[in-house]
Amino acid sequence: MTTLYDKLGGQPAIEQIVDELHKRIATDSTLNQFFAGTDMVKQRNHLVAFLSQIFEGPKQYAGRPMDKTHAGMNLQQPHFDAIAKHLSEAMAVRGESAEDTKAALERVSNMKGAILNK
Repeated sequence: MTTLYDKLGGQPAIEQIVDELHKRIATDSTLNQFFAGTDMVKQRNHLVAFLSQIFEGPKQYAGRPMDKTHAGMNLQQPHFDAIAKHLSEAMAVRGESAEDTKAALERVSNMKGAILNK
């Protein structure tokens, strides 16, 4: 059975998706404030590792748990929805199938409680 990570194209694909996602976040005034002062190279590496892991790829994420990472940020449902929309669009730019995009968004949605600290 092929993993989502493999179906997407492995590490290079995840890197491209994250790069496109970051471009979209940078121009979104509802989100970019949360990244002010963030080392985006470090954040990129963490996000690539995190997505790779939740997409059944290598277990290389060594960052903090999602609830600790997002503690005190007061993230709300609209913020989560905006990230999900940008992720979906980033995957579309890469030409990922609707099925694989849906599977990816479901895995991210499974983390929503921890990300929103609810």
